[in-house]
Amino acid sequence: MKAAGITGPGVVEVLEQPRPVASGDLVVVQILVAPMCTEFKRRKDGAEELALGHESVGVVVDAGDSRRVRVGDRVAVMPHYGCGVCFLCTSGDYMHCPDQRDVLAETGQEYGVGSYAQYVLKPDWLVERIPDDISLLHGAMACCGFGPTFGALERMHVDATDTLLVSGCGPVGLGAVVQGVTRNARVLAIETHPYRAQLALDLGAERVFNPLEEDVPALVHEATYGRGADAGIETSGAPTGPSALARSLRARGRLSIVAWAGDVVFPPLVPHGLDIFGVWHWNSLTSSHEMWEMIRRAGPLIDTLITHTLPLDAVAAAMDIQDTGACGKVMLLPHEVDEAVISAPVR
Repeated sequence: MKAAGITGPGVVEVLEQPRPVASGDLVVVQILVAPMCTEFKRRKDGAEELALGHESVGVVVDAGDSRRVRVGDRVAVMPHYGCGVCFLCTSGDYMHCPDQRDVLAETGQEYGVGSYAQYVLKPDWLVERIPDDISLLHGAMACCGFGPTFGALERMHVDATDTLLVSGCGPVGLGAVVQGVTRNARVLAIETHPYRAQLALDLGAERVFNPLEEDVPALVHEATYGRGADAGIETSGAPTGPSALARSLRARGRLSIVAWAGDVVFPPLVPHGLDIFGVWHWNSLTSSHEMWEMIRRAGPLIDTLITHTLPLDAVAAAMDIQDTGACGKVMLLPHEVDEAVISAPVR
């Protein structure tokens, strides 16, 4: 199979690797859409990495001994490889599992865990069937396009009565904008990149503030008649992001940290009375129905959020686009298939 790998400083190439083989509960999925996440940042470091990517959608082509899925099922492949038996996995919070499986060591294979590839090996309980009325392209949002901020919005119970402030309008933050709009919340955003600021507006954000030029907390309080935003999601990873976001919220507001950026700094929390959540992803065991309903309702906005689709062979060019920041969600297409296969529902 074809698979992308980092082979040197600034170099990503498409390589030939053995196709993985199913074993026991481990199934093989033919990847038809591979959403791109933060792997482009690691290309600059140059450390060899021959298993890139952690999210994908496609079709089960080898179900092994699974009784959960069948050959031909259209599925979203969730990140990570939780053990499946600890209290975190069995409650649906497998992302936090401390004992992730090494499925290659289990099966004696060298490759098959990266999603910038044509096939991937995955435990059957970590693939989510995509409803027939949802296309594969839209179904890919169940991974990291919507996943982290969907988890945040669920935990903060954001709805139409709220003003939501999104800090950072990269692909994850833009996913939060789309979902906030779809929940009928009033959405404000914080972003410095002109392309992404405009894309946030195109997706329904009411205003986008530039923290390099504006006093964001003051403007948010002004825009909310002195109250402050009800809920906030930090996706930027900027060192000052969490503090500025906290100061933009009302007393007894809710704040979720989604960005991975090391230690975070807040203003004094007791006077603010904030509820603060650290959110990695969404709970696919308890919230699957809600996720698919969100994707249905957000359909037209998803089409705007996905700004680029490129073949796997163009992975280097795709990362070049990501380097510029002038993009929303970027999708790789590992196989040459008819556009209708990925962009149209089954029925």
